[in-house]
Amino acid sequence: MEKHVIQYETVRFNLNGKDVERTVDVRASLTDMLRNDFRMTSVKKGCEVGECGACNVLIDGEAFNSCIYLAVWANGKHIRTLEGLLGPNGELSDIQQAFVDEAAIQCGFCTPGFILTAVEILESGKEYTDDELRKLLSGHLCRCTGYENILRAVKKTMYRRLGKPMPEQ
Repeated sequence: MEKHVIQYETVRFNLNGKDVERTVDVRASLTDMLRNDFRMTSVKKGCEVGECGACNVLIDGEAFNSCIYLAVWANGKHIRTLEGLLGPNGELSDIQQAFVDEAAIQCGFCTPGFILTAVEILESGKEYTDDELRKLLSGHLCRCTGYENILRAVKKTMYRRLGKPMPEQ
């Protein structure tokens, strides 16, 4: 008779600026740990195969699909979710506000993932063309087809951060 052995490991990492630890099943995804153990509900479960981007989080400043990233791999990392972008009094970050201003939020399911990828783009400090931005944002699926509004929100925030005027369409 085969005996199944479930292995657990303790994972220590920084979540949205706070050092945390959890003991997790070594087979658990980062999505599951963030949602179930830390109640980070902005991390959405979409396709669960790394195709839609709804589960996107920033790991050491780089966007990853957390559904295909094992929770144990988070050990020693800095992880940011949408909840970590809010200011001390719950105020929205500039990119979150731009999504509101540009009506880039429709149903909202894809929004957290898009915003976290936008944070990675914006924190690079580079100026991107529309085509480059489209490619950088292409790992996300929006069922409501809000792509142009999303692009405009990211572009507007990029130019604002760079201290440049938004070019005319």
